[in-house]
Amino acid sequence: MDGALGFTLLGGIGLFLLGMQTMTGALRQLAGQRTRNLLARFTTSPLSGVATGAATTALIQSSSATVMTTIGFVGAGLLTFPQALGVIFGANIGTTVTGWMVAILGLKLELGRLALPLAFAGALLATLGRGARAQAGMLMAGFALVFLGLAMMQAGAGAVEPLLLRWLAPGEGLLGRLGLVATGVLVTAIVQSSSAGVAATLVLLSAGTIDIVQAAAMVVGMDIGTTLKSLLASLGGSRAMRRTAAAHVGYNVVTGAAAFLILPLVPAFHAFLGGDAPTTLVAFHTLFNVAGAALLLPFVGSFARLIERIVPGSGQGELPEPLDRKLLDDAGAALDTARAQAGALAAPLFGDLARRIRAGGRPAFALDAAERAVDDLEDFLTTLSVPPDAPGPRHRLAALNHLCDHLGRLLHRAGQDERLLPLRTEPALRRPARALAAALERAAEAPADAALARRLARLHRLIAGRTTRLRRSVLLREAAGIVAPRDVFRLTDSLRWLERSCAHAERIVHYGAVAARETPEQAASARA
Repeated sequence: MDGALGFTLLGGIGLFLLGMQTMTGALRQLAGQRTRNLLARFTTSPLSGVATGAATTALIQSSSATVMTTIGFVGAGLLTFPQALGVIFGANIGTTVTGWMVAILGLKLELGRLALPLAFAGALLATLGRGARAQAGMLMAGFALVFLGLAMMQAGAGAVEPLLLRWLAPGEGLLGRLGLVATGVLVTAIVQSSSAGVAATLVLLSAGTIDIVQAAAMVVGMDIGTTLKSLLASLGGSRAMRRTAAAHVGYNVVTGAAAFLILPLVPAFHAFLGGDAPTTLVAFHTLFNVAGAALLLPFVGSFARLIERIVPGSGQGELPEPLDRKLLDDAGAALDTARAQAGALAAPLFGDLARRIRAGGRPAFALDAAERAVDDLEDFLTTLSVPPDAPGPRHRLAALNHLCDHLGRLLHRAGQDERLLPLRTEPALRRPARALAAALERAAEAPADAALARRLARLHRLIAGRTTRLRRSVLLREAAGIVAPRDVFRLTDSLRWLERSCAHAERIVHYGAVAARETPEQAASARA
């Protein structure tokens, strides 16, 4: 193996990885909210999840980002686990777009010749521009680095030919092909990117260093190897993350096994496509991922139940699981997940308070567990880093912090059982109490509805006014000897509970509506 050419190959792989990271980061910034909206809005079933996952991954060029966002949505209750499975299937399909980009643009059009001026233009735009323009410059620079890396990989491919001829030549037969699959797994584990592994395989294939069957076997291994990242990311993670990682591994192993079985058909497929080796390889990669999704989709319910048995639940009832700190890597996705988590905590609290105001009884869930969940959400928000030049996310983060404060205060009042009894027994308190219960029932269904927040604000003003009048009436009745002093405190405490609980509920719904808005203008108008 020639030393200089070997370093050229390694440098090319490094440039490719750096370019992919730069390009993916810029795409996530430019299309981050659209991506999250796409996932939340269109993932209504496993089938639509496949289409959404493929489109999202193709858009941001990162299956890991798609899977991590999906994990957050599952943990916060925005997606069910079967819906998330569809996204995982689709993400594997979408990640094959990188191979098509390399095969068509990098190997056939040889864009490496244009990469240097493109890198200069992108770096200039990223340095002088701001906001979307700067991100567009980073995108251009990352794109240029990808093709500079490909050009260097092509230049250094000859360095590994003797080594590959020695180790991969016995790649015929079952054991030989299994060895090639293991090589693909190892390569992905080392470079932590199946896209880089596929790109290197395409370069070696186009140079004639390996043949199409060997390349196909290695790509099968790389598809399986990409699950190692999910497994590592899930260590110490939430139940949703562990289930998602297990599903990712299971899906890729099933599709990899199916692809391995059809390796003998690859030469015929190669001839059918006209003998173009790079096109054959990326078409094979896409085909077996699509076939894997088609194979598992009819059984997605059974597959989901199997994963849920392998990774059982925590038995926390209605309360959501703690948020996983690995979601903090994407500020936009973390804010969306935190907002959903806040809604998942507020909704059962609103519904339970409405029930207890009307009919009494004990809380439906452990209040101390709910308080710990709020503390966890506050800690998550404290750890979350939002770019200083992003007013929209900063407004959302501030709103979520306010929401958590009011949620904690309302939870504290929810434990004051003695304050709720007069709301059902005192004639003067029944009507405002029933009005608050009705509003809380609606808030349980829509804990981030701006119109409902305005109605709650009007109700709070009415209750506050009535509270003042009733307090005076109670004091006068006490002065006249009609009401015992002990009952005066009991009634005034209940009045205060009613007024403050309504205020906290209104603020929770209001700040939930603020946190649901992406742009600074929307957030500012909601805060007014």
